[in-house]
Amino acid sequence: MGVYEELQERGLIAQTTNEEEIKKLVNDGKAVFYIGFDPTADSLHVGHFMALCLMKRLQMAGNRPIALIGGGTAMIGDPSGKTDMRKMMTKETIQHNCDCFKKQMSRFIEFGEGKAMMVNNADWLLNLNYVELLREVGACFSVNRMLTAECYKQRMERGLSFLEFNYMIMQSYDFYKLFQEYGCNLQFGGDDQWSNMLGGTELIRRKLGKDSHAMTIKLLLNSEGKKMGKTEKGAVWLDADKTSPFEFFQYWRNVADADVIKCLKMLTFLPLDEIKELEKLEGQELNKAKEILAFELTKLIHGEEEAKKALDGARALFAKGSNTDNMPQTEISADDLTNGEIGILDLLVNVSIVPSKAEGRRVVTQGGLSVDGEKITDPNYTVKTADFEKGYIVVKKGKKVFHKIILK
Repeated sequence: MGVYEELQERGLIAQTTNEEEIKKLVNDGKAVFYIGFDPTADSLHVGHFMALCLMKRLQMAGNRPIALIGGGTAMIGDPSGKTDMRKMMTKETIQHNCDCFKKQMSRFIEFGEGKAMMVNNADWLLNLNYVELLREVGACFSVNRMLTAECYKQRMERGLSFLEFNYMIMQSYDFYKLFQEYGCNLQFGGDDQWSNMLGGTELIRRKLGKDSHAMTIKLLLNSEGKKMGKTEKGAVWLDADKTSPFEFFQYWRNVADADVIKCLKMLTFLPLDEIKELEKLEGQELNKAKEILAFELTKLIHGEEEAKKALDGARALFAKGSNTDNMPQTEISADDLTNGEIGILDLLVNVSIVPSKAEGRRVVTQGGLSVDGEKITDPNYTVKTADFEKGYIVVKKGKKVFHKIILK
């Protein structure tokens, strides 16, 4: 089985511009491909992780990845999937986020001479002359056709700024530039990027001729990614300081039964035959597949040692709830208590187990909270200094969230 056929088998490819030519290119290891990453935060998250897995898989087959950091396009903002205009970031914030991305990607993708490349579209977009861009690129785009694109149609009723309207042109210009400068012949992106990607492919053909062999693949990664990577506390980050290895492991250990095999196919490097055996599991036996998924992905991001710690901690928690070594934890001080006690709702908000007192009250009154194994149903319950006799307490929310609170 060639790598292209494997991508299909793993459920990654949704649509292409020229399947036979792309299949040959990828299977022969001749693809120089790019995937874009907009630096809207100072860490990559689970949605990015899906793209990184694809890049790693293709690189292992001899193809050359280009990680395109959108330092330039981030100054405009992608309207795709948004109901409002993205908050504008400063150049300094964008650069900081780009630096963080580079550090994280370098631990996952093999960069170097003849290997993966990392480029920032700020290097060419920020130096463009507006009139020259209009003459060179603007003439290749039809406004009528652009307005039929899904990424614009969904914003027309609420208002689409001219700033955002330029995003398609900027992203198209990226592919054009990468094609010329680095021999990039293939781009990957999610379904919400399809119109932008086709714009780039068409721009290359209009400017350089129809035999330019610039091709595009639409992935299922983006649509799947939007369903994943979100918790009550926010995104699941790849940065251990934002999402601990234990929390990362627990996230994947607790995916829905319907998603576990899909995630094993898309995100792990386990052989398909092995995954097909796991696909036969049903009911409680599916927990074995979830554990394998969580271990494999935690190992990829945080290393095997951290993955083993997370696995041991999770098994202990599911068995007894007694092992707290690798549990997410927060320290509080005596100053956080009033007269030696603190209300349970205040405590839950202070350590970010819930986003608000209202949410905390709902969890407590519905019987979804316990402290050191004791179920708490009274929202007026208080935690006292004496409860920290061993130096900490363990709060459990629902069946999946464990948190160690240490009193200093």
